[in-house]
Amino acid sequence: MAAWAMLMVAMLVMAVGLDAANTNGVYQPCADTKIQRSDGFTFGIAFSSKDNFYNNQSHQLSPCDRRLSLASLNSQLALFRPKVDEISLLSINTSSFFPDSYGGYMVAFAGRKYAARSLPAFVANSTYIVTSFTLALEFQKGRLQNLYWKRDGCASCSGNTGFVCLNKQDCAIKTSSCKNRGGTVDCSLGIQLAFSGTDKHLMALNSWYEVENLRQYSLYGLYSNLKSSLTSQYNAFF
Repeated sequence: MAAWAMLMVAMLVMAVGLDAANTNGVYQPCADTKIQRSDGFTFGIAFSSKDNFYNNQSHQLSPCDRRLSLASLNSQLALFRPKVDEISLLSINTSSFFPDSYGGYMVAFAGRKYAARSLPAFVANSTYIVTSFTLALEFQKGRLQNLYWKRDGCASCSGNTGFVCLNKQDCAIKTSSCKNRGGTVDCSLGIQLAFSGTDKHLMALNSWYEVENLRQYSLYGLYSNLKSSLTSQYNAFF
């Protein structure tokens, strides 16, 4: 894989599975592997323009596919290695990086022969930026099959005048409010990550179920507090 410019990233995690030894020795996002619960799993998020993720503007390819040549197309890469079946809150520092300068879209991906990639998700343009996302990784028999951006239809910002609902699915704020655009808001990206499907031993991966169904309990409440640390400042600003 070509050496892309790397972004500053961080992870906060909460275990919902059983403790076990890591059996996955694959650390490259563009390599194939099978996982079990509590393994580490490496995947990437590529930032570029939406068209750059498509071959001849028709068929979307994985960022691992050399036909895209993302490394030469003003793209950026963030790498993460969460534990399988743990709910994770990923953070991408935007103090020296702004997504609209690199095309404004992102794609999550992993694998080569068994390549999986999400659809391009809008992050930012010169007017708006979306800072909160939820990503679900779906496995079958331990092999990654799909990555999905999950939206809540702007429920998380309903009634908050500091946000704008884009396309009836994403909560956004004005880019002019961000610190590196003359404003006072830290516009770092927060991505809540969860898993579904089965591992290589056919054990169920339950963290997506937890995210969907335990919102009223302390598990989700803790993560709501973590996520709000990225977004509560907006209420005071607007």
